[in-house]
Amino acid sequence: MNIKETKKSIIQAGHKAVEELIKVAQEQIITHSEDDVSADRLKNAAATKKLAIFDAFEILNRIQEEENILEGKEPEDKKERVFKGFAEGRSK
Repeated sequence: MNIKETKKSIIQAGHKAVEELIKVAQEQIITHSEDDVSADRLKNAAATKKLAIFDAFEILNRIQEEENILEGKEPEDKKERVFKGFAEGRSK
């Protein structure tokens, strides 16, 4: 298997990984069952969903970069996106 075919296989695996992360992000946290969800479990579930979403976007961005390389396109100007908190975003 050559490098190009290997990269294509990795890209396919990346798409499958994104689909699984989407499933994680779409799962309900509160299901109105008998199990009472504590605040700590809610916080952990929300953090897991946030991580799944950010990971999915990161994977998609990398997939796009690799597809562009395989197609011989020029890389786009890469802006480093940093997610900041309220105070960090407002400070200068």
